[in-house]
Amino acid sequence: MGFKGTKAEKKVAYDKKLCQFLEEYTQVLVCAADNVGSKQLQGIRQGLRPDSNVLMGKNTMMKRSIRIHAEKTGNDAYLNLLPLLVGNVGLIFTKGDLKEVREEVAKYKVGAPARVGLVAPIDVVVPPGNTGLDPSQTSFFQVLNIPTKINKGTVEIIAPVELIHKGEKVGSSEAALLAKLGIRPFSYGLIVQSVYDNGSTFEPDVLDLTEDDLSEKFAAGISTIAALSLGISYPTLAAAPHFFVNAYKNVLAIAVETEYSFPLAEKTKEYLKDPSKFVVEAAPAAETESASAAVEAVEKEEEKEKEEESDDDMGFGLFD
Repeated sequence: MGFKGTKAEKKVAYDKKLCQFLEEYTQVLVCAADNVGSKQLQGIRQGLRPDSNVLMGKNTMMKRSIRIHAEKTGNDAYLNLLPLLVGNVGLIFTKGDLKEVREEVAKYKVGAPARVGLVAPIDVVVPPGNTGLDPSQTSFFQVLNIPTKINKGTVEIIAPVELIHKGEKVGSSEAALLAKLGIRPFSYGLIVQSVYDNGSTFEPDVLDLTEDDLSEKFAAGISTIAALSLGISYPTLAAAPHFFVNAYKNVLAIAVETEYSFPLAEKTKEYLKDPSKFVVEAAPAAETESASAAVEAVEKEEEKEKEEESDDDMGFGLFD
């Protein structure tokens, strides 16, 4: 049962409850609560216990309580919630994993009929097939430009029809047809719109990011910084390896063109003077490998001959 008392007493109790949650929790999910019934909300509350609490209320009351709490405690972090309290919203205070809580909330969606004047949250498509309606209902389909035929004494829809587009208002004819067909096209529940975590607010899509996604984005950012640094010749930690490599190339080029030298440049100079030396050095290694392969082949052949001789000794060669 809800709290019974005067309006003033209810406001005081609500303010006390919200301030208690603000003290106890550091994570909040801001959820849209359009077309969510009290029974459905009760099921969500039960499903989220004991780590989470759902709090509904008027936006003005929530904003007032948050401001009062910030003034009393000096903690302004929760003031970041104020711009998010727009429309019919509720707050889920939680100590659990934000992604898991959001997934749990998504389970409590309930199918609903298309009511007249309601803005469609999705496209509504009527599938083809037998409707079970008698032929006297064909005029109803003709008004909505739905192709039909009579099959075995009932109306059959020939092809799928987009009856309502997302964002359009449901008309009386569309609502009546969907009701006759027993189609409940919409589903409603708490929809997470924003996430608050220790003073920071962000979109719920961030919860879907994995460690691999973060690593990939971080690597892409480092690459962008390195490219920009190289382009404008501005040294940064990300571009440092590239600067060192480019500097080494420049020094090596100078050493090759002049008499100046250093240990790492000696081999390059030697190669440029006589490339054949490096070809000769590689040849003995190749010959050694081919010789080793030949020796292994001979050894295998000898082992095979020994095995055949052994078979003859055991009498397997009597019929040769």
